Amino acid sequence: MENKEIEFKGLKLNGFFMLFVVIAAVAAAIFGFTRCTEGEPVGLLIGGIVLILIDIFLAIGFRMLEPNEGMVMLFFGKYRGTFTKTGFYWVNPLMSSKKVSLRARNLNVDPIKVNDKTGNPIMIGQILVWKLKDTYKAMFEIDSQTIAVNTMGTSTGGGAAVSSRMRAFESFVRVQSDAALREVAGMFAYDDNDDTKSGELTLRSGGSEINDILLNKLNDRLAMSGLEVIEARINYLAYSPEIAAVMLRRQQAAAIIAAREKIVEGAVSMVKMALDKLKEDEVVELDDDKKAAMVSNLMVVLCADDAAQPVVNTGTLYQ
Repeated sequence: MENKEIEFKGLKLNGFFMLFVVIAAVAAAIFGFTRCTEGEPVGLLIGGIVLILIDIFLAIGFRMLEPNEGMVMLFFGKYRGTFTKTGFYWVNPLMSSKKVSLRARNLNVDPIKVNDKTGNPIMIGQILVWKLKDTYKAMFEIDSQTIAVNTMGTSTGGGAAVSSRMRAFESFVRVQSDAALREVAGMFAYDDNDDTKSGELTLRSGGSEINDILLNKLNDRLAMSGLEVIEARINYLAYSPEIAAVMLRRQQAAAIIAAREKIVEGAVSMVKMALDKLKEDEVVELDDDKKAAMVSNLMVVLCADDAAQPVVNTGTLYQ
């Protein structure tokens, strides 16, 4: 979306110079009051009052910004630009300003319950790093002012107003991140299972790819608000408690099957090697029945969970 933020081009003067002017005007007003009490013309009194009023008016124009802060400047409700220069300045006192922070912020979203692609309920959470990118959109495209008032209870000024405003932006990010996380979680299965294709991207195995998709979804949703997510990653992923025990048994069964397949594969290789070695060294001649019996015995020994109990045969090879 188009960036609507513009730089403030209005009147701005060095704050220390204008502070000296204000102090000089106060001194002149005090001098006028003093001379008036000593019988000087009343004009000095009027002049002193005028200078005090001018001082009060000029004092409204002082603004100070720290690094990575900005002020949205308004002239009777009309947006005149965003002032981001660090330091102490004086601007037109008729200008109103709303200060915001441009610094990066963390947001740790509590895990929520969603359904993955296969319909399994899972718990998933995320952590975000976000910042304000476009002050115009943030202040005027979303109703951050109402959110800020509701968050604080009353509208405040100064540092409290900045804090309230940023909490309002954080609330907007939190709601949109919840929606984006639900969308991404519904696009992928939690893990490989019978309902997923081999090699298909999953929440558990996706890693950086899933995080990149989540980041893009978040920024698409936040584009209208002038807020930007710099980094997004899933920091919590688990099956929902009601199916966690069942899924654990399923994973254990899959692990046992995989282990058994490996054991059988190795056992077959060892039996074949034993038969070939006996034949090659001409240790004993075995007919098909004896080979079958030996294969059966070796497979039982090699694939059994318990250690084999040896039996000494003092007679023929097979009785």
